[in-house]
Parts: sequence; structure tokens; C-alpha cells
Amino acid sequence: QVQLVESGGGSVQAGGSLRLSCAASGYITSNVCMGWFRQAPGKEREKVARIYTRGTSTSYADSVKGRFTISQDNAKKTLYLQMNSLKPEDTATYYCAAGGDIWCDVFKYWGQGTQVTVSS
Repeated sequence: QVQLVESGGGSVQAGGSLRLSCAASGYITSNVCMGWFRQAPGKEREKVARIYTRGTSTSYADSVKGRFTISQDNAKKTLYLQMNSLKPEDTATYYCAAGGDIWCDVFKYWGQGTQVTVSS
């Protein structure tokens, strides 16, 4: 059984930093892509960043480019999201996702989320 457990969320002032972690357990089939998503109250879920599990190819939403960095430690089966220069509009519940297809559009596995709150 695959489990994704996020950690590292919390409350921070604007301009601050947080590092999210997503620890995976179990065997993840066809794990071409992993990603971070977020959802704020009343808004649609947004793909924040994605990374191909083989190699280092990454991409980011325009709203976080230059501020967030996605990375992975395959040995530890852990996905990270380093978030710098945080803004109040980054406030959301952040989810990691695994088992993504080659287009990083459909993910099989999801974590339960970790809350990030940025105050001005």
C-alpha cells in the first residue's frame, strides 16, 4: 500500500521560507512524475511544481517560478519543496502526488496535505 506523508507546513511571515517534505512508502508503480499541488479555500487545485523521477527535469507554475524549488531524494523516497520569499497568496493546503504519467497530468497517489499560512 502506497502512502505519501507531507510535513514541514506551518505559519510564516511574508518573505519567509518553508521546506515541505513528502515521504513515500510502498511500491509506486509507473512513477514517471511526482509533483506538488496546492489548494486555497474557494479556489481550484493548482499544480505548483513537478519533477520527472528519472533525471532532474522540473517545471513550475508561473506564480512560484524563481521562489520555489522541487527536488527529490530517490534513496530516501522523499520529495521536497523549498519555498522562499513566501507571499500571503501562497497560503494553501499543499499536497504531494506520485505515480504521475509521462505528461504529469494524472497522478495515482496523493498525500493528505499540509497547511501553509503566510501572513503579511
